[in-house]
Amino acid sequence: MATGVTANRAELIAIANSVASEKMIDKAIVIEAMEDAIQRAARTRYGQEMDIRAKLDPNNGDLRLWRVVEVVEEVDDIYKQVDVKGAQKLQAGAAVGDYLVDPLPPIEFGRIQAQAAKQTIFQKVRDAERERQYEEFKDRAGEIITGVVKRVEFGHIVVDLGRAEGVIRRDAQIPREVVRVNDRIRSLILKVVRENRGPQIFLSRAHPDFMKKLFAQEVPEIYDGIIEIKAAARDPGSRAKIGVISHDSSIDPVGACVGMKGSRVQAVVQEMQGEKIDIIPWSPDTATFVVNALQPANVARVVIDEEEDRIEVVVPDDQLSLAIGRRGQNVRLASQLTAKAIDILTETDASEKRQQEFVKNSETFQNELDVDETLAQLLVAEGFGALEEVAYVELDELAGIEGFDEDLAQELQSRAQEALDRREQANREERQALGVEDALAELPYLTEAMLVTLGKAGIKTLDDLADLATDELIEKKRVEPRRRNEDAPKRPEHKGGVLGEYGLTEEQGNEIIMAARAHWFDDEPGEEPAGETADEEQQDA
Repeated sequence: MATGVTANRAELIAIANSVASEKMIDKAIVIEAMEDAIQRAARTRYGQEMDIRAKLDPNNGDLRLWRVVEVVEEVDDIYKQVDVKGAQKLQAGAAVGDYLVDPLPPIEFGRIQAQAAKQTIFQKVRDAERERQYEEFKDRAGEIITGVVKRVEFGHIVVDLGRAEGVIRRDAQIPREVVRVNDRIRSLILKVVRENRGPQIFLSRAHPDFMKKLFAQEVPEIYDGIIEIKAAARDPGSRAKIGVISHDSSIDPVGACVGMKGSRVQAVVQEMQGEKIDIIPWSPDTATFVVNALQPANVARVVIDEEEDRIEVVVPDDQLSLAIGRRGQNVRLASQLTAKAIDILTETDASEKRQQEFVKNSETFQNELDVDETLAQLLVAEGFGALEEVAYVELDELAGIEGFDEDLAQELQSRAQEALDRREQANREERQALGVEDALAELPYLTEAMLVTLGKAGIKTLDDLADLATDELIEKKRVEPRRRNEDAPKRPEHKGGVLGEYGLTEEQGNEIIMAARAHWFDDEPGEEPAGETADEEQQDA
């Protein structure tokens, strides 16, 4: 027979206090784990089928063990139920539906029972510790925390945070940074994920927010909210840019971030392993902010394309390499900082581009409006770039051009509208030749030119169009930057949606798709009443 393994009352309470203090969890959780372990051991001793409960007094260590039975008229489960006659022996006056407590004698833990109880307690305590860790860190995402490097596994750094462990994945580290075991390291809590094996705390030293939090620690004005970091972009270990603004006109935001003799910014630079930081005054005006973001390069002109959400920046010829930066770093960081796609052109390139557009638009006006070269060039010089602009502009604006009068303006508008009608007719004939159904022409927002494009893409019926997703219809083609590193890997060509070139919005695309699908619901045949069918059969008979 196995030797009994027991602990006196004082030892049980002492163990509970010690474990709760060491693991920094509630003592009640440890007591509950002990009770669960005792219940399991008791079921092993008396039978797994029984409903056995245990209660350990957290103050004096008293242990009570009992079995719960239900009083019923007819017993189906002898382990959990008792009839009225048997219940009267346990408690006088017991009635059907009552639950009775049947006290059990204390048990002695043999070696096997003690080991099982130990495992149960350890598992409960581990679960409680993991839950405590998750609750402690779940709301701390975005904070900077200091830890000690515990080990490096497959390039990932495991950091001891005191009450938990965090990991800095390889892509969240500063490149070429040398980290050794037992080094103290600061990092940003990126996110905390609950998992079965415990909370996973992901840290980062490469995220732009890490730099922003470091500045908040070094610059009191940022911590107090007087200065705000509106945007940040990083090429970890190499270079970074931040856009700052002051809410107090008497405080220079750039100077405050730099500090006396650069003391504040140098503290951040040292923590980021020598990463160079450009501190830029933020501006609500996009063009001004782009000019600031491209420092130290000088910018001659900024052209914003609202439709494409892109910015074209023109720089002097000798400033091109400075604006682009080594391997495109400067323009890439400026693009991240402003959240805009930026194209860099030299003044020579911009002049050639403008000249090409000028010639192209002039030729279009000459051919479509049947006017001479001088008049066509005058229209382009006044800012007209398409026939639609001439056809639908206010008559007074067109007549107000120097050398024009109201009669000439009316004639030009009339010719422009005729030219557009000819285009529409030509597109209609081409659409019909392609076999595109007339039903598509009745859908909202679709022009004959769009229908021709659809036909060339093999979309000729309502069902063809209805099968498309909205992004397949209207997503714009991604334009490659005009200046990029030749050695950089080529991205796969992004062809965009079928009608991506026409600038339709997502709402318009959704409306077109839903209108094309409408017939799917309208064509469902309705059931004829049974009475009418019977009458028709009688007539046929």
